[in-house]
Amino acid sequence: MSLKGFHILFIALAFLCTAGFWAWSYADVERARELGAIAMGNLSGSLSVGLLIYGIWFVVKKSKTIIL
Repeated sequence: MSLKGFHILFIALAFLCTAGFWAWSYADVERARELGAIAMGNLSGSLSVGLLIYGIWFVVKKSKTIIL
């Protein structure tokens, strides 16, 4: 696997993890509040949007200039 492929895979997995945590904290608000994870869930949602935008930008723009 090339470095570019690994980078795309890593960004995709990071997006899935952050979006999954946000979805859990949104779906199970009572448990998240009990654990004190509301703020982390909101931060995770913001990070997942940022990772999605970065991943799309990387695949469309940046990866064309990278060899391999």
